[in-house]
Order: sequence, then C-alpha cells, then structure tokens
Amino acid sequence: MTYSIVARDPATGQLGVGAQTHFFGVGALLPWAEAGVGAVATQAFVNVDHGPRGVELLRAGASAPATVDILMAGDPDSRYRQLGVVDATGSAATYTGESCAPHAASASGHQVTVQGNMLGAPDVCHAALAAFESGEGDLADRILAGLRAGEAAGGDVRGAQSAALRVVSGHRGPTPWKEVIVDLRVDDHPDPLAELSRLLPRSRAFGAVGGVMFARGLTLGPFEGVEPEELDERLRTLAAAAEVIGPDNREADFWRAVLLARAGRHGEAADLFAEVVMFRPALLRFAEGLAPLGFLDSEALAAITSRARELV
Repeated sequence: MTYSIVARDPATGQLGVGAQTHFFGVGALLPWAEAGVGAVATQAFVNVDHGPRGVELLRAGASAPATVDILMAGDPDSRYRQLGVVDATGSAATYTGESCAPHAASASGHQVTVQGNMLGAPDVCHAALAAFESGEGDLADRILAGLRAGEAAGGDVRGAQSAALRVVSGHRGPTPWKEVIVDLRVDDHPDPLAELSRLLPRSRAFGAVGGVMFARGLTLGPFEGVEPEELDERLRTLAAAAEVIGPDNREADFWRAVLLARAGRHGEAADLFAEVVMFRPALLRFAEGLAPLGFLDSEALAAITSRARELV
C-alpha cells in the first residue's frame, strides 16, 4: 500500500526514511530510524512490529541483510510483507513477499533501497531511485525528490493520502532523541508530498528559531558567554528563518527583537519590535509579561517597547 525510500548519506552518516501511500497516517506505521544505528521501512500488509524490532536488531549489531532475514524468518505471514533496511555502515537490504499486491517492486543503489507495492506502474521504484541518486541537497531533500519522482511515475495505484519523512544523524550516543534532524508527517492530505515539500523548509526555519529561544545565554538566563560572531550568526539565521516562514507568522522576528534587546542593540530591537506589534498588537503585552521572568531587564524592555507603545 506504499512506496518508500530508506537511505544513508555516505558523507554525513545521516539515515533516513521517506514514504507516501493512500492510507491514513503512514508516519505512525512505516518509518523507523535511530541515529547511528539504522533505518527501517515496514509496509505492504504491514506488521508495525518489524520497525522497532528491526532497529533493535541493528542496534545489537545485525547487518541490514541479517535483520531482514531474522524478521522474515519469524513472521508466518512474511509472504505479505515488504521491508527496506539500511544499517549504519550503509549496507542495504530489501524484501518483497510473493503475495504483496501488484505492482510490487524494489530497486537498490549505493546505501539506498526503494520498495513499493500497490503501485500504479512497474517503474515507480526505479524512477524514485534515479531521482534520489541524481538529486541535490541533503539527505532529506534527496529522499523527497525520489518520492516525488515515484509519484510522477505512477505512485500508489489508489492515489495519495499521507506521507512521512524522518532523518536522523549518524552519531550513535545515549540520547538519540537529540539526533533527530527531520521528523515530518502529513497524515491526511490530497497532495501529501506537496505538503511535505512545504513543511520541510519551515521545519528547518523553526529549528533555527528554537535554537535561539531555548538556548541558555542567548534567551534563557543572563545574557552572557555569547561571542559577537555567534550573536551575528544567530541574528542572520533568524532573519533567514523569517523569510522562509513568511509575513503571516512573526515568531522569528519576535525572538530576533528580544535577542537584539538582550545584546544591548536597543535601536534595532525597537524598530523590529514595532513591526511585529503592527502585525499583532497582543505581542506587546506578551513581551511585557516575559520581562519579569528574566528575558528582558527594565532598560531593555523600555527600549524594545518604546515605539511599539505608540502603535496600540
């Protein structure tokens, strides 16, 4: 009921899974990945257990081919299953049971495997693989390019409903949840890959915003230990994020104004914050409520809100 791409980036070690299907919420069923361990796609007449169990086997040292063999050997309904697995070394393996619904196919390349069933055409997997291998950008970009090429080649014979994209780093450590690079789900949409394409740059932009607003020194606690080069880079990143997010959401600009005020650049902060308040006047009260929590001292608050007060 799905086509998917499971891959490792040889340059960065990143591991990822992307998929589209005509079924609700594929992101809750198919993609499984752990940083520095491996990635698994479990699909067709899906046994979701093969996802976390596959990651567990990879974590214990099993290769991608061995993981597929072990999972299928223990599944009495293996003829209905389809799997794609890539391990942390880049070894890739795929499996398609003889009773998967047609068209069912797979295609493998260097550190990547593509698999699909209930496909609209027999060449979907090869088209997805070719686009992935010739694509530009990071692993998430290339997986998304592959999925879109698969859709153009026929996709799921029933149509499209949901899509998912998950990418983790190549670093294996005690806190794998901190190594998630992309984790996007489109559960129910008439064009889920178009929506995934819209969300991916926004996800990166809001990651940049979170990198400021959740960071001690920059936003939390006293403003200290921030070198001028880091400050300028963070401000540039927030400005770029604001461009991606668009004029109807001023989250990046709000925190950029706060960061400017905390850094003592009060004139720039006041100009930017006035623009933010013109868009949403309630953000003036929000800034005033943040100040006693330690985000802004009295001087910075007065500076950042001086022009905004004239607008409300």
